[in-house]
Amino acid sequence: MAKIGFIGAGNMAEAIIKGIIDAKVYKSKDILISDVRPKQVKSVCKKYKVKSADNCKLAKMVGILVLSIKPQNMRDVLNEIKDAVGKNLLIVSIAAGITTKRIQKILDSVAVVRVMPNTPALIGQGAAAIYATKKAKSKLGQVVRIFSAVGLAVMVDNEKLIDAVTAVSGSGPAYFFLLMEEMIKAAQKLGLKKELAEKLVLQTAKGAGLLAVEALKNGQTPDILRKNVTSPGGTTEAAMKVFSKRNFEKTVQEALTAAAKRSKELSGN
Repeated sequence: MAKIGFIGAGNMAEAIIKGIIDAKVYKSKDILISDVRPKQVKSVCKKYKVKSADNCKLAKMVGILVLSIKPQNMRDVLNEIKDAVGKNLLIVSIAAGITTKRIQKILDSVAVVRVMPNTPALIGQGAAAIYATKKAKSKLGQVVRIFSAVGLAVMVDNEKLIDAVTAVSGSGPAYFFLLMEEMIKAAQKLGLKKELAEKLVLQTAKGAGLLAVEALKNGQTPDILRKNVTSPGGTTEAAMKVFSKRNFEKTVQEALTAAAKRSKELSGN
């Protein structure tokens, strides 16, 4: 199997590296990394028994190159490696807002796959949407294997849909964290100690998520689960009436629309 390389060895790259090793998609000896932070390179190499190389050497040595760098550094990195990129190299970019066309413009129409992952990949529970250019489609199976090693991997057939994915799952964890944060605060105002409030809220969030996933297998969507737990005249209904009065549905729609719009602005679509 061809080697895989990562330019940028931050949290997301490390999560993917751990996932592909644990899932036996790649062996440690077939993984190379680079990063501008020597301490991070040393730490990741030691932890996962992978090797390091400079950007250009890395690009020449691998079959798949994952660009896990900050969007603002993309142009400099692409210009640095453009003479080292071979015709059979597959570029996988997880940099937010960077379109495949922007990468191909510098790397001369190289095969590119664009992926929008999210932070739960750090614990193997991520959600990643994948878009492949025409030239990259023949190598798509391996990319799906890579991201399936850290959670759910799905395909989109139009790159513009990545903006919607960014709003839904890319930024999505923050929405749930905000709800948890506010529930913990509210619980404390109701008299619960912080530690107990945190335990109850986080376990409730975890349980609700797992239940929703399992229930969907039997055709029970989240709205059905919500209705099942909302008894007429009960406590849940009292809370739901407040959410409805405050236009919760509209707030969520406007928030996701704003996120999608910003993603579109950043990618130049």
